Amino acid sequence: MNKPSLPDLVLWDMDGTLIDQTDSIIRCYHEVIQSFGFSKPSPLDIKRSLGGPLTHTLSLFLPEDSIDAARILFKETFPKYMFEGMVVLEGAMELIKRLNEQGIPQAIITNKQGGNARAVSKKCGFDQYIKVCVGNGDNPYEKPQVEFTESVIQALGGEYNHIVLIGDSPTDVETALNYKANCFAVTTGSHNKDELIAGAEKAFDNLNELIELWAL
Repeated sequence: MNKPSLPDLVLWDMDGTLIDQTDSIIRCYHEVIQSFGFSKPSPLDIKRSLGGPLTHTLSLFLPEDSIDAARILFKETFPKYMFEGMVVLEGAMELIKRLNEQGIPQAIITNKQGGNARAVSKKCGFDQYIKVCVGNGDNPYEKPQVEFTESVIQALGGEYNHIVLIGDSPTDVETALNYKANCFAVTTGSHNKDELIAGAEKAFDNLNELIELWAL
């Protein structure tokens, strides 16, 4: 059996795909939500909401008139302990390195705040190989909007015919579909294969399976 052709561009989601930063994220949501006088939502409810923009998750647990203030408070609070308990997920750095060895451009496209995403990329060493990292607040758009994906492609330069987005959430799947790219989904976040495969080209248990698929 011939190995599948390699993409000419890989777009990476961050949380749940390259890293697990769930403990810090949940801690911050709990702190912010409680500061507005509401009880803490379950960690699972928060985790399953991730992948979309910050305001979407806040809107699930707070009234509309609190969202703007809560968004500002979250952005101020999260950097204080964003690296506590952070883990680089299995196969992430290895796959990044091997794609780089093949000369395949890579970029990070995330609804994490752009400054925080770039701080994570530097902390984990992703920035050695991935020079473009675009997040929430870097422009007026967000995943899954086509304009957000287009902003990442423009930052890379060049033309790409075979784009693969690697992500862990329905938002990532929708982002890829909207841009007519392929989505290779991983279940290392909070969604299983059945939830992801409907729109994804393929779904995997971890990134090592992608290394095997592409025979890297």
